[in-house]
Amino acid sequence: MAERGADSAELVEFLAKAMVSNPDDVNVIIEDDGELIELETADGDRGRVIGRQGRVAKALRAILNATADGADSRLDIVD
Repeated sequence: MAERGADSAELVEFLAKAMVSNPDDVNVIIEDDGELIELETADGDRGRVIGRQGRVAKALRAILNATADGADSRLDIVD
């Protein structure tokens, strides 16, 4: 059986790589048995995945919560 949250992490990684200038620097880490998904990007791309007033980050979280696998997960964008 695949790790809990793996499908959600793949979705977050796919969406983040489509937004940033350096897709090779996108790293998604699953923590706390799938309850926490951490998104790391290059320093210059962090603003792109957060967006103005956090709108992009909120949209990513909404998409994650809409999936069956990610409904119980939390998305953090880390420095």
